[in-house]
Amino acid sequence: MDTSQSEQKPGIMGWIDRRFPVTSMMREHLTEYYAPKNFNFWYFFGSLLILVLVLQIVTGIFLTMHYQPNAKLAFWSINQGIMNDVEGGWFIRYMHVLGASSFFVLVYFHMFRGLIYGSYKQPRELLWIIGVLLYVALCAESFFGYLLPWGQMSFWGSNVVISLFGAIPVVGQTIAQWIRGDFVVGSPTLDRFFALHVIAVPLVLVILVFVHILALHQVGSNNPDGVEIKNYKNADGVPIDGIPFHPYYTVKDIFGVSVFLAIYLAFIFFKPSGWGIVLDKLNYVPANALKTPPDIHPLWFLTPYYAMLRAWPSKIIGVLNLVAAYMLMFLIPWLDRNPVKSVRYRGVFVRINILVLSFSFIVLGYLGIQKAEAIYVLLGYRFTEIFFTTFWLMIYLNRVRSHLATLIWWVVMTAFFVAIDAWMVSVKAHSWGVLLESLWMPVGYVTLIFAGARWKPSLVADKLVPERVQA
Repeated sequence: MDTSQSEQKPGIMGWIDRRFPVTSMMREHLTEYYAPKNFNFWYFFGSLLILVLVLQIVTGIFLTMHYQPNAKLAFWSINQGIMNDVEGGWFIRYMHVLGASSFFVLVYFHMFRGLIYGSYKQPRELLWIIGVLLYVALCAESFFGYLLPWGQMSFWGSNVVISLFGAIPVVGQTIAQWIRGDFVVGSPTLDRFFALHVIAVPLVLVILVFVHILALHQVGSNNPDGVEIKNYKNADGVPIDGIPFHPYYTVKDIFGVSVFLAIYLAFIFFKPSGWGIVLDKLNYVPANALKTPPDIHPLWFLTPYYAMLRAWPSKIIGVLNLVAAYMLMFLIPWLDRNPVKSVRYRGVFVRINILVLSFSFIVLGYLGIQKAEAIYVLLGYRFTEIFFTTFWLMIYLNRVRSHLATLIWWVVMTAFFVAIDAWMVSVKAHSWGVLLESLWMPVGYVTLIFAGARWKPSLVADKLVPERVQA
């Protein structure tokens, strides 16, 4: 910091600046932080995520003042105390519940933007990894908070997830018992989840957000063209294709915040249950360990993973699928090694693959909410295959491949699908007839990509990337 400027600055700000670098931090991260001039709609979500994080922390503090983490009192402290006896308690609770769902909606949009504009590529690999860590921490935070209402769906949903740890060989049951704090889900579990939800995980989230922003400002923001604005600077060292984040993007973000708050408040006042998706009707019934609900599922934003889990007859394989899904997110920077960042300049099949990845994830989310009927389990299995296939196709679509390489890719992947089907038949999970009727889904997708890539290589080939940002 330039101390001479701080010493000359009059008033309270000058006094503070001489002791803490407020002004220099504002300059570095706002007024003199240059962002690309071509940000679009997809760049609203970062600031909205910070807003929702603040709202969740503030509303969480107020809810904590009245919540009782006790198996006998938890349900009534919310549904009677907070919702009826506390002045404005219903509003704060709905803000918190809908804020959790809003958080995931915004995170999924934010991650989608990262995929289409290649925000995980050099030099932003670490930025992407920190972002995925944030997502994992957010999933953990929502899971721990899900048990706290102590309703039927919360109780049994948490029970199912905790039991997954029991599938781990040798140490699984010990880990599951340690998480519960007992042999069954009860008051000790509630105490642990309350502490993790209110103190431990939020602290991790705040630290990761801070580190994420620092990493972003170190490497600079990506943009829809995937062009580095730091490569072209004027005589003063200012990026030619950049503009100060403040006031230009702060004003733009205010518009995004206004639209978001309007939608957010509309749901709070008119549809707080989100058609039963955000607040399940079974959660208005106190937890009963002796009465299992006919249908158990987690919150909507975790149902894609639940669909992957129950698609497999073996619990350990289902758990490995969950772990693989998260691990592949971390590995995306090394799966897609093509130097071209933005899908604007990638082949058509790259765009299709990202859309199929997103579509399969959404479909899995829908299937995870449905009852565990044969048709939904089978579709969950097929869309799980397609979901994982899109990650491996990122490797294939790095560049235009030869005829022989494409044929090998097709044979290996098709053989893999058939081998998994054969295993499914061997464990009597499905019959050959049912599997053959649906085998066209994963095989058809890879055949479309491989055949199209050889028939018309331009569908994979990259376009010419401009040297500078296009307005």
